[in-house]
Amino acid sequence: MGGFPLSGVTLGEATILSGVSLTVEPGEFVTLLGPSGSGKTTALNVLAGFVRHSAGRVAIGGRVVDELPPHERNIGFVFQNYALFPHMTVAHNVGYPLLARKVARGERERRVQEALELVRLPRVGSRAVRSLSGGQQQRIALARALVFEPDLLLLDEPLAALDKQLRDAMQLEVRRLHERTGMTTIAVTHDQVEALTMSDRVAILEQGRIAQVGTPEEVYQRPADLFVAGFLGEANLLDASDGRAPGLRVETTGARDGTAVIRPEDLVLGGPEDGGVPATVDAISFQGPRLRVQATLESGERVVVSCPVDAAAPTPAERVTVRAVHDTVHAVPDRAAAADARTMLTTPDTPPVA
Repeated sequence: MGGFPLSGVTLGEATILSGVSLTVEPGEFVTLLGPSGSGKTTALNVLAGFVRHSAGRVAIGGRVVDELPPHERNIGFVFQNYALFPHMTVAHNVGYPLLARKVARGERERRVQEALELVRLPRVGSRAVRSLSGGQQQRIALARALVFEPDLLLLDEPLAALDKQLRDAMQLEVRRLHERTGMTTIAVTHDQVEALTMSDRVAILEQGRIAQVGTPEEVYQRPADLFVAGFLGEANLLDASDGRAPGLRVETTGARDGTAVIRPEDLVLGGPEDGGVPATVDAISFQGPRLRVQATLESGERVVVSCPVDAAAPTPAERVTVRAVHDTVHAVPDRAAAADARTMLTTPDTPPVA
């Protein structure tokens, strides 16, 4: 469908993107994910034509669009603040792209109604935008971006303004719309769970470069390096050498020497008679349906274990055992870098703000 091999994007004297190359297939949903300053929003703006790249090219449907202004690229764009026109009705907001394209009135009204039905708000066309809730405004912004059937849909933090409960529901709604329309979509988000929920593939950016591209399962379970392992969710980082993680007494896949990456839900806590590696409980926190248990292994390495609340809760200083759910764990290279990162446990509920 499209791609952007960008060898350089500079703003002022700062290099924002360098060596970024990504191809998105027709009908695919790809999310750009990364910490603040990683370049993900700049990449989206380059695709839309709002930011000029200093080197490389952007192609949509096999057509290079570098010289085209934003309104000639046939791209739908949903902004973080929705950018709806407050003086217009809902129907006029949704129909504005068609009006700009000189679509006849009857055809315009038909397509506006179809777009409102698509986002499951068929009877709000005559209402003022200000009368809608945040979630409804987000759906109207999506309807406006889809009504003219663009070649590419871009979403810039589309759910950031919503509260958590509504955001969780809208993640599934956006995914439903994508499956219904088959629209090629590229989104930007700082929310890791959002990226994993909505996407066919996730591209993780670090300091203007793509650190890894893969399916949600691939980037989460098999991170390419320590940055991805530490950024995407919560990770236990343990020494790995000669194809083993001795702290957990399991073999590793991936790098033979480096750092083993084990997610808290891939560890099981037990008593001394349950087998596993002896450990001492350091702290326990209640997180709704799960308990977050911090423990120190006999190797001196610290781990976090995610346990169901209906399990027998341990107490601080209690002697327990820890074992891996799987026979092997994934390892990434560069043990030296892991020395500083080993104590970094990134909680998914508090990701960096983009």
